[in-house]
This record gives sequence, C-alpha cells and structure tokens, in this order.
Amino acid sequence: MHGLICHREVHVWYLLPDEMNDASQLKMYMELLSPSERRNALSMNGEKLQKGAMLSRVLVRTTLWRYTECKIDPRSFEYKKNKFGKPEILWQSDDVRMKWPLYFNISHTSSLIACCITMGTPIGIDIEEKKRKTAKSILSLARRYFTPPEVDYLSKIPDPEAQQKEFIKLWTLKEAYVKALGRGFSGAPFNKFSIMLTEKNGIQISVEPPVPLPWIIVSR
Repeated sequence: MHGLICHREVHVWYLLPDEMNDASQLKMYMELLSPSERRNALSMNGEKLQKGAMLSRVLVRTTLWRYTECKIDPRSFEYKKNKFGKPEILWQSDDVRMKWPLYFNISHTSSLIACCITMGTPIGIDIEEKKRKTAKSILSLARRYFTPPEVDYLSKIPDPEAQQKEFIKLWTLKEAYVKALGRGFSGAPFNKFSIMLTEKNGIQISVEPPVPLPWIIVSR
C-alpha cells in the first residue's frame, strides 16, 4: 500500500484546457517538459493544439509527482515505450521508493484532458466528445470495426441519437481496454473481442482465448 493509493485502486485526474489561460503559468508548465516533449508540443498546428499537447504531458508529470510523495522532480521523469508504443515510467534500477510500480494512461479531447493512475496494475482510459460527428453511418462503422454481437446490439436501437451514444460508449470502452493491454489498435483489433452492455450484468467483455487478468471495465 502506498500513502496515496492502494494496490489495484484507480485514481483519475483531469483538467479543462479552456480554463488554463494564465500566460506565466503556461510558461512555467512548458518548462516541466523534456526537450522532446516541448518540440512535439510546439510542432502541433495552432496554439490550441500546442496548448493541449503541452498540458497533457504536464498533467502526467505533475500527477506522478504527487504519487511519489513529491520526492521526485516532475521534470526528471523518463519514459520508455513498449513495442506497440505505449509509454511507461522508466524507473532507475536503484529506485526503491516504490514498492509497486505506478502505471498511468492519458486521453484527451479538445475540452478535457484526463490521466488515470494505478499501482501494480496496467490501466487504460479513453474519452470522446459526446456529440462527435462521424463521416459514415453508425452501423457502417460498427460493421467495419466491431464484432457481430456488438453490431447486432446497435442495430436494435431505433433512435439515431441513442444509437450514436451507445456506439461512442462502446468505442471508448474498447479503446480503453486495448490501451490497458498496451497493444494499441494494431495489436488488439476491435473486432477480436466483444464488449456487451447489459442492464442485468453491467459491462462484460468476451475475448477468445480468455484474458489472464480479471479486467474491470467502467463507463462514466
């Protein structure tokens, strides 16, 4: 057990980019980033995208700083990526301050940035705009990316607005799951597992072969 978080507990931190407008504060935040993170943020097209990219990385660094009891400078965190590109904290070999490794994941839209933290257990998070526009019909997208049971579930929803809402919910849940696995879309295609939304049993996942970990999937 850690002072701020227990094993397998999930904490979610978020910020609203539109409320972060103090120039001096934004400059201070930019200085928390690594040189490569700054270059990446400044390479974005337009100030809003640059600001969002910068704040996403700042939220990760300052959140990790809190969970190391403020003993590690947020600027000193280094990351490594697995073969699918998911970032993880690169702890030094002699770092014994953490009994269990911290895991994090981040997601963002134009109006919200969210970072989740766990200890000892991989985590994934995804957020989407509720009124996200789609170029194609919901069912055509579902047939392309989802499993037959998921397509069948969506096809039985007569109201287009409700159907779109459930489609976005399924998409975010599937995205969060593959991010938790650390495989990305290429390593865990959406049409290889099903997420079922039921009133009786809540959110259930069906994977073949069965997953080795008892994943908990939550929607808010």
